[in-house]
Amino acid sequence: MWLAATAAAGLTWGVIENRRFVLRHQTIPALAHGTPASLRVLHLSDLHLKPGDRRMAQFVRRTLALGPDLVIVTGDILGHPGAIDAAVDLLADIIEGRQGIAVLGSNDRFGPTFKNPLRYFRGPSDSVAGVRLDTDRLVVGLKESGWYVLCNERAGVQTPAGLIDVVGLDDPHIGAADPAQVDWSPPEVPPPLRLGVVHAPYLSILDQYAVAGFDLTLAGHTHGGQVRVPVIGALVDNCDLPLRMARGLSRYTERMWLHVSAGLGTSTFAPVRFACRPEASVLDLVSRRTEAAGL
Repeated sequence: MWLAATAAAGLTWGVIENRRFVLRHQTIPALAHGTPASLRVLHLSDLHLKPGDRRMAQFVRRTLALGPDLVIVTGDILGHPGAIDAAVDLLADIIEGRQGIAVLGSNDRFGPTFKNPLRYFRGPSDSVAGVRLDTDRLVVGLKESGWYVLCNERAGVQTPAGLIDVVGLDDPHIGAADPAQVDWSPPEVPPPLRLGVVHAPYLSILDQYAVAGFDLTLAGHTHGGQVRVPVIGALVDNCDLPLRMARGLSRYTERMWLHVSAGLGTSTFAPVRFACRPEASVLDLVSRRTEAAGL
């Protein structure tokens, strides 16, 4: 009986924690030496927005009080076929006066379906497709409101730190990433930042960014493990990324940093988190000389 009571208590807390949003902060020495300005980035991921989700929308809007220069969303914006208009309205609001970069995840193309959570221990999910979503309407709405929506594309994005070089890849979890479509050649003028953006942080994709000389890659998808064991951490991350990198900041190579967001939402079929609060992240990017000086 005590096992049943413990399980029930854990499940109850998991449902509660699933709505306890937290804003995390990290300083990353990723900008080129000599960059005079810093760059404040708001990293959002895995919103899995559903109709009427006012609490998450209010939290996201409150994060703007910290004055990000750039907002980046690393996919899985949608969590319901009826959430497209609400998603476009929310994301349009939060880039007023700033730049926004987004990539897509599998849930931006297919509605959620039930999956046995124990299957994740056997490896990445097989991405069984749900109802086909109106992805084109989402993308058009975001672009019309000023977002860069990058699907295997490269763009120069103007920021307070200068013109940064960005490559956004489509979701490798469903085989949509196609690095061959991208020109990976070094910029003629070295930018203050070469930034990779992708939904699922598969090693082959991260290696592509690292080999091309990128400074920082942002990703989501893992939900930080969603259910973590204290001290041990994530048990699964639904890709081939080492579990120690499933959430937060890590150094992928000597040059390239990796930041993986645990995300703000969950599938409607698994609305539980444990020891892994839903999160947004403010990333202050500073010059690499800061790191060299030990500051």
